[in-house]
Amino acid sequence: MLVDSHCHLDFDDFENETVEIIERARECGVNMILNAGNNLKEFDNQLELSDRYPFIFSAVGVHPHNAEEYPDLKADMLIEKTKHKKVIGIGETGLDYYYDYAPRDLQIKLLREHIIAAQETGLPIIIHNRDSDDDMIRELKTAYKRKPFAGVIHCFSSSKKLADFALSIGFYLSASGMITFNKCCELRDIFAQVPLDRLLVETDAPFLAPIPKRGKRNEPAFVYYTAEKLAQIKDVSFEKIAQITSDNFCNLFRKASDKGRKEFND
Repeated sequence: MLVDSHCHLDFDDFENETVEIIERARECGVNMILNAGNNLKEFDNQLELSDRYPFIFSAVGVHPHNAEEYPDLKADMLIEKTKHKKVIGIGETGLDYYYDYAPRDLQIKLLREHIIAAQETGLPIIIHNRDSDDDMIRELKTAYKRKPFAGVIHCFSSSKKLADFALSIGFYLSASGMITFNKCCELRDIFAQVPLDRLLVETDAPFLAPIPKRGKRNEPAFVYYTAEKLAQIKDVSFEKIAQITSDNFCNLFRKASDKGRKEFND
């Protein structure tokens, strides 16, 4: 039992191979997949996948790389799309000061709108963060004081400072294939200290394939290797880390659980 808590199956990298990719994931024990939002233009493609497969869920959001395409984005635009029964989260959204594909003030503006959508809907927010720890902490802290909300720092690869802050407000941290990379010793040290009940695993497919698949196009089946490495880091069995991260996914993304589907959709 595994959950790929973050991937992008609607990307062109998977064109014409969706059926085979999903079959491989199921063979590896992946029983739920979250297809994260990247931009609103592709949202219908996301929903088509979620409607076709009962175990694939969606989140709605605009990646910071795409912020300039949506300068007038408002929380209400996101909230409207969460009415679909398979939309279980807000994002991904956040700040990326490494590539700086969009002006930083615009990235912050859109992050704030996504936070409002999370606060208003009760759905968790999916945070992308790269080289922007201080601004991210400031934005999350300010918004959380106004009204608490749930979320995850996806593909966590930031500082212990951000990890500690995120955990302090009840956020989850998601491990990607990066924890298998030889050079990522500090990242493994951070995950060694994260409580078991705050861990998720993901692929971020098609990116960041884990060892022993590094250099290949990533896909949901490869979450097995990330979970295997996380189990080693936490000194627990693979079966335990698979169960815990699956339970954590349903605790965070409550709309994906049996109880949550009734609560959100009645």
